[in-house]
Amino acid sequence: MAWATYPYAGTVVLVTGAGSGIGRAIARAFLEQGASVAVLGRTQQTLLDAVNDFPAERSLALVTDVTSRPAVETAVDAIIGRFGRLDVVVSNAGTSEPSDIASFEDDAWERMRGVNLDSLITLVRASAPALKATRGNLVAISSVSGIRGDWKQFAYNATKGAVNALVQSLALDLGEFGVRANVIAPAFTASRLTQARLDDPNFSARLLDRVALGRAATPADIARAVLFIASPDAGYITGAILPVDGGTTASAGTPRPV
Repeated sequence: MAWATYPYAGTVVLVTGAGSGIGRAIARAFLEQGASVAVLGRTQQTLLDAVNDFPAERSLALVTDVTSRPAVETAVDAIIGRFGRLDVVVSNAGTSEPSDIASFEDDAWERMRGVNLDSLITLVRASAPALKATRGNLVAISSVSGIRGDWKQFAYNATKGAVNALVQSLALDLGEFGVRANVIAPAFTASRLTQARLDDPNFSARLLDRVALGRAATPADIARAVLFIASPDAGYITGAILPVDGGTTASAGTPRPV
């Protein structure tokens, strides 16, 4: 998946939301680089599908509700019990729902906040001792929607903006232990869940008009950035929010010349 080769052999990586899309690509990218990878998600079969063509001794699939503190703590304990350490934690699980202030429901906010933000706090609380022991890495998958606004997405944007600020604060708190904490902020990324929108020519044309590189991201684009940010080559980078967006946030919103 990656052009570069990184020294991940012997490294243990945890990836949430790893059954599909960006999370699946991240898990496979680390496996390709020789790491041992624990994949967490809601569905056993999709997790197994993500790792089943890699050596079984380097993978672990754990069905986990990332919004449950006991479930996450159990998963982290299982990973350390299996592999003996934890070096990289990738918080990727996320969800999105349209939000209109006039009709917004409390339960929609609870769902998005629970998965996008609260689960990150839970994951860090459970994994921080292990990351301190290895002087490891936390990588949160946020969104350019946490940097800018979107129409009819205020709640999603709010959770992703909170993720960005949270990780920057964690970078300060964890830095004394040698733990780095960074954010990868993708723009619109092609996946099974988004393909129907990309197949709509009207939506696709308006979307790509905002992207300097003229295409939507792929999960592999995001995975390559994660490989770099967690690697020794990024050893003096912490508290960063790295847009992986094809130039989306480079625009001030002025339409492309015709």
